Amino acid sequence: MHIAVISDSHDNIWKLDAALEHLRAADVILHCGDICSPFMIRRLGEGLGDRPVHVVWGNNDGDKFLMAKVAQAFAHITLHGEIAQIELDGLAVALNHYPVLARGLALTHEYRLVCYGHDHTARDERLGDCLLLNPGELMGMGGHSTLAVVDSVDLSVTRLEVGG
Repeated sequence: MHIAVISDSHDNIWKLDAALEHLRAADVILHCGDICSPFMIRRLGEGLGDRPVHVVWGNNDGDKFLMAKVAQAFAHITLHGEIAQIELDGLAVALNHYPVLARGLALTHEYRLVCYGHDHTARDERLGDCLLLNPGELMGMGGHSTLAVVDSVDLSVTRLEVGG
């Protein structure tokens, strides 16, 4: 299974649109927060067919009530709140927005993959059997718009730069 991981899109619809091609090639999409506005939820819902999308809140997410209302129109989008704990292809996965919380989750040894965002810095680190992953920022504020694709079998990471 290919797991696409994005974070910190911050309402940049142009970068999200440019990323859709890569996201459609994945089996599931994880968004690690700072999606920001309801129209971004709609864009994900309409742009990804029926691929499952799991979203956690970040510190810049605005009208969560309206985002939840928009998400209800898309059965494949799940809003988890602050932390998501899911199983993908037999893999225990956690995601949240904050690096410190993500590290703590990874150190519990309950997960094989923990994803986060917040600091807009692409990185991955192995903590025992767990891959701790920040896909970087999709918005491009720092000059690069990135996402990551994780292979659920061997936890290999492919980083992609998004144009647009």
